[in-house]
Amino acid sequence: MQNYILCVMANPKHILLVEDDISLSTVLADYLQSKEYQVQTAPNGQEAWELLNKRHFDILLTNISMPKMNGWQLLKTVRDSGQLMPVIIISAKTDREDIIRGYHLGCDDYVTKPFSMDILICKIEAILRRYAVGSQSDMMEFELDGVRFDAVRQTLGTKRLSSRENELLLMLCQNMGQTVERNRILMSLWGSDTYFNARSLSVYVNHLRNYIGKDSMVKILSVHGKGYKLVLMNEKNSKIEE
Repeated sequence: MQNYILCVMANPKHILLVEDDISLSTVLADYLQSKEYQVQTAPNGQEAWELLNKRHFDILLTNISMPKMNGWQLLKTVRDSGQLMPVIIISAKTDREDIIRGYHLGCDDYVTKPFSMDILICKIEAILRRYAVGSQSDMMEFELDGVRFDAVRQTLGTKRLSSRENELLLMLCQNMGQTVERNRILMSLWGSDTYFNARSLSVYVNHLRNYIGKDSMVKILSVHGKGYKLVLMNEKNSKIEE
């Protein structure tokens, strides 16, 4: 009973807490209510999914190991339904395979136990601020040199993007032709501008460059000492700084 997935949507008020351990569910619900969230509980993923289809929840907090439908299955079902929800995995598991699995399923952050509940709330609030900014733009689909990027479905052509890849590409597309400062990206998508997060950002940029392809006229430029810029290349603008 040590693993959780947190799915967050902008302007949170209502939480669906999915946990088969009654005592733990009560403790978590009380804590979240102390932070002025309204909480409803479910004992497994199946009942949680039924509730999600009946009413709106701003946040879904779920344990992984549960009967009927576990947390991984619930997350996949939510993703497959087309709902664009940021996700934080909170787990005592620190194995590389578990962390990779979480990101492959589309999590936004992977928090290992033990952790501070206050820090968790800060992470949640940072993600909510990021998505609140993103929701202010109606531009969620882009044509990138003949390849469609759909930020709602998290797809670039036929490629399914992780949530972090999707959010990064969306930020660059919404600022097409303009330099997006590295610090702004890190604070918006990671919640902090640590060296480790900066290295992760570089990895995600390289992922997107590979997905877009070397032959595409759309390029992600590295602006030395500043950040990144998505541009449509031409003969007069053909140099990429690595």
